[in-house]
Amino acid sequence: MTGTWNRIDPIRQTEFANAVAVEIERVLARQGKVTNSDAVVAAGRVAGAVAAAVALLAPTDIRAIDTMQERLPGMASRFVRILAAEAAERSARTRLSGAHGGQETDVQPAGSGDLDAMRVEDWAGRVAGSTFLQENLGISRSTLHRWQRSGTVVALRTGGRKHVFPLAQFIDGRPAPGIKEVSSAMPDPRRAWSWLIGPAPGLAGRIPIEMLKQDLVAEVVLAAQNAAMAKLA
Repeated sequence: MTGTWNRIDPIRQTEFANAVAVEIERVLARQGKVTNSDAVVAAGRVAGAVAAAVALLAPTDIRAIDTMQERLPGMASRFVRILAAEAAERSARTRLSGAHGGQETDVQPAGSGDLDAMRVEDWAGRVAGSTFLQENLGISRSTLHRWQRSGTVVALRTGGRKHVFPLAQFIDGRPAPGIKEVSSAMPDPRRAWSWLIGPAPGLAGRIPIEMLKQDLVAEVVLAAQNAAMAKLA
């Protein structure tokens, strides 16, 4: 049997999403479980967007979702972790920029100042170990080890032989292109990552890791090589 199902038009879809978002915000505010107002608004918007998207599904699509119910909590948790990683990355960039009076300047390289003495979590943004990456991004330990040995990912030592990996360097479970070339120009992982997440003068103050995610690899690699040579001069 063929036919159509009721779809809401874009304007009503937006209104529906906003209504759901407002209600979610009210519930969270009443419960007092989340005290950060930005987090409450974000949760409401996500819930509203999901509800509006479901309203557009065909009945067959909705039945397909029914079969995924057991997976949905894990998927939602992973989605929230990704959002948190992106927020941490933005926060790290803000701290790094503020530490230099908002000027577009390189971060102090490891071995020359405060970076060596700081905890990784205090400057590198959201980081995770191999277990988290395997469970949430589907990256096996053997693959991660191979990437680490080849310099395809940035691995930061946290003490002893333990390493953690900044989450901002991954796209869909793979390292951003160009990280290997940047690591080659800047062999010290701390210096390489601090440069990748800070505003780079050689890139007009743009953020190198964000440019790599946009496939602007050649520009970033050249700027990394120039920055490395400038430190040696």
